[in-house]
Amino acid sequence: MKKTLILLYLFITFGCNVPAQNIDQPKLDSLLNLLARNNKAMGSLALNVNGQVIYQKATGFIALHNGVKTNADVKTKYRIGSISKMFTAVLVLQLIEEGKLNLTTPLTKYYPQLPNAGKITIDMMLRHRSGLHNFTNDSVYMTYKHKHVTEQIIIDIFAKQPADFEPDAKAQYSNTNFVLLGFIAENITGKTYADLIKTRIVNKIGLPDTYYGKQADLKKDEAISFSYTDAWKPEPETDMSVPGGAGAMVSTPTDLTKFITELFSGKLINDNSLNLMKTMKDGFGAGMIGDTFRAKKGFGHTGSIDGFASILTYYPEDKLAIAYITNGGPYGPKGVVLGALSTYFKVPFTLPSFTSIELKSGDLDKYLGIYSSTQIPLKITVSKNNTTLMAQATGQGAFPLEATAKDQFMFYQAGIELLFDTPKVEMTLNQGGETFLFTKDK
Repeated sequence: MKKTLILLYLFITFGCNVPAQNIDQPKLDSLLNLLARNNKAMGSLALNVNGQVIYQKATGFIALHNGVKTNADVKTKYRIGSISKMFTAVLVLQLIEEGKLNLTTPLTKYYPQLPNAGKITIDMMLRHRSGLHNFTNDSVYMTYKHKHVTEQIIIDIFAKQPADFEPDAKAQYSNTNFVLLGFIAENITGKTYADLIKTRIVNKIGLPDTYYGKQADLKKDEAISFSYTDAWKPEPETDMSVPGGAGAMVSTPTDLTKFITELFSGKLINDNSLNLMKTMKDGFGAGMIGDTFRAKKGFGHTGSIDGFASILTYYPEDKLAIAYITNGGPYGPKGVVLGALSTYFKVPFTLPSFTSIELKSGDLDKYLGIYSSTQIPLKITVSKNNTTLMAQATGQGAFPLEATAKDQFMFYQAGIELLFDTPKVEMTLNQGGETFLFTKDK
């Protein structure tokens, strides 16, 4: 349910070519098959243009018993984590449109026992500006995440957690906000969150494979998630009573692309409500976040829960929706989505090779330093952690690089390639078809 940080993705702000009329399906197939074959990622991808699915493919498996794999297909359902927040935001905005709730309604109306409840509004919770502590970051979270909990148990937990900051002082991602919003929708309507999702969204636009999740059921083509080191190992399942309106939904990429397409076409909320979702303040809209592919501005959300990770984005200018969900592997969703968008917009994209070389700690010393570019106002600090080269861009967290060839390093999750020319003390960054030259500071 954590917000996924898109490292260095903001680099890509230049123009795109004219959208492809027909997507290069073999190339996308090759990418997904390559990831699965090298145990880097398995999951499901869908692209939807003008309301029509133009590509869908699933790879990998949804269960593993005694060495026997149950393969995934395009109807396989996955946990979508924080993409659930978009569904919760739609429910809340529907209730506001119906006059049953207001953006300025204080939290005290429902949960006066929570910190700063009198100062916190519905709008602040939608935009992560409440200051309520993110309960999934608390140490006690691991003691109950796999157990069934009631609303009262969760509220009691929230009430004991001090606020992180004064309401509306800033924005800081907190799953607590959307668990509460889900409860509030239930309190107003007298219906369960699962029923609200079904009647107000799923049945309204026709999403046959989207619903509030429970324990994964293989008979229903529901995936469990895995991690991979030397072998695939199943991840424990979070009990879906815990994330609730913040991350308890199950869906398919195909359903998700239809959901966001219909959302932007006005089938679920009116234009004013949609504009509220799209309007960003300190990086957050109302249950929505922004994204950029070159000059293309998109809206959507990311998600992660257990070993699942997901991305859903809509590009209004092109009426393009893209969704990818993985249930295991170290290659992050952003790398897959970058490949798919590059393929759709005919931007050069090279399939990863996944060759790697072993280096000693001393071998990395020649790459270390701070690098600057005249092309973009950003510095990259290259450091090391034992035998692993690390990179950190201005304002971002550090991330590990994998040595794939002489003077060549990759960060597959974001599709980043770094090439070093040590005699010239230069470094070239390749991402999404763009090339940026950096020079080491003296």
